[in-house]
Amino acid sequence: MKKSRFAYSQVVTISQEGEVGVPVAELTPKHGIGCATYFKWRSKYGGVSVNELKRMKKLDVENAKLKPLYAELALENAD
Repeated sequence: MKKSRFAYSQVVTISQEGEVGVPVAELTPKHGIGCATYFKWRSKYGGVSVNELKRMKKLDVENAKLKPLYAELALENAD
Protein backbone atom coordinates (compact mmCIF):
# COMPACT_ATOMS: atom_id res chain seq x y z
CA MET A 1 0.00 0.00 0.00
CA LYS A 2 1.29 3.46 -0.91
CA LYS A 3 2.31 5.69 1.99
CA SER A 4 0.37 8.93 2.24
CA ARG A 5 2.08 12.30 2.04
CA PHE A 6 -0.09 13.46 4.90
CA ALA A 7 0.07 12.42 8.54
CA TYR A 8 -3.09 11.28 10.29
CA SER A 9 -3.26 14.52 12.22
CA GLN A 10 -3.10 16.52 8.97
CA VAL A 11 -5.93 14.53 7.40
CA VAL A 12 -8.13 15.07 10.46
CA THR A 13 -7.25 18.77 10.62
CA ILE A 14 -8.07 19.31 6.95
CA SER A 15 -11.41 17.53 7.24
CA GLN A 16 -12.25 19.48 10.41
CA GLU A 17 -11.51 22.78 8.63
CA GLY A 18 -14.04 21.83 5.99
CA GLU A 19 -16.62 20.92 8.62
CA VAL A 20 -16.16 24.33 10.29
CA GLY A 21 -17.18 26.08 7.09
CA VAL A 22 -14.06 26.86 5.08
CA PRO A 23 -15.04 26.62 1.39
CA VAL A 24 -13.59 23.65 -0.45
CA ALA A 25 -12.33 25.94 -3.21
CA GLU A 26 -10.05 27.66 -0.66
CA LEU A 27 -9.18 24.58 1.36
CA THR A 28 -7.86 22.27 -1.36
CA PRO A 29 -5.21 24.54 -2.94
CA LYS A 30 -4.09 25.70 0.49
CA HIS A 31 -3.16 22.13 1.46
CA GLY A 32 -2.16 20.92 -2.01
CA ILE A 33 -4.88 18.31 -2.44
CA GLY A 34 -7.58 17.80 -5.01
CA CYS A 35 -11.30 18.18 -4.43
CA ALA A 36 -11.83 14.46 -4.91
CA THR A 37 -9.25 13.69 -2.24
CA TYR A 38 -10.91 16.07 0.19
CA PHE A 39 -14.36 14.56 -0.33
CA LYS A 40 -12.95 11.02 -0.05
CA TRP A 41 -11.26 11.91 3.24
CA ARG A 42 -14.41 13.63 4.50
CA SER A 43 -16.58 10.60 3.79
CA LYS A 44 -14.05 8.19 5.24
CA TYR A 45 -12.68 10.15 8.20
CA GLY A 46 -15.36 12.74 8.98
CA GLY A 47 -15.86 13.12 12.72
CA VAL A 48 -12.91 10.89 13.62
CA SER A 49 -10.17 11.88 16.07
CA VAL A 50 -6.47 11.30 15.41
CA ASN A 51 -6.27 8.41 17.89
CA GLU A 52 -9.26 6.67 16.31
CA LEU A 53 -7.76 7.14 12.85
CA LYS A 54 -4.43 5.60 13.93
CA ARG A 55 -6.31 2.65 15.43
CA MET A 56 -8.32 2.17 12.22
CA LYS A 57 -5.15 2.17 10.11
CA LYS A 58 -3.49 -0.33 12.42
CA LEU A 59 -6.52 -2.63 12.14
CA ASP A 60 -6.48 -2.31 8.33
CA VAL A 61 -2.85 -3.45 8.23
CA GLU A 62 -3.62 -6.37 10.54
CA ASN A 63 -6.62 -7.41 8.44
CA ALA A 64 -4.52 -7.29 5.27
CA LYS A 65 -2.11 -9.78 6.86
CA LEU A 66 -4.87 -12.09 8.11
CA LYS A 67 -6.88 -12.32 4.86
CA PRO A 68 -4.34 -14.50 2.98
CA LEU A 69 -3.95 -16.75 6.01
CA TYR A 70 -7.70 -17.22 6.23
CA ALA A 71 -7.99 -17.93 2.51
CA GLU A 72 -5.29 -20.57 2.71
CA LEU A 73 -6.95 -22.28 5.68
CA ALA A 74 -10.35 -22.15 4.02
CA LEU A 75 -8.96 -23.92 0.95
CA GLU A 76 -7.32 -26.60 3.07
CA ASN A 77 -10.52 -27.26 5.00
CA ALA A 78 -12.67 -27.34 1.86
CA ASP A 79 -11.06 -30.62 0.75
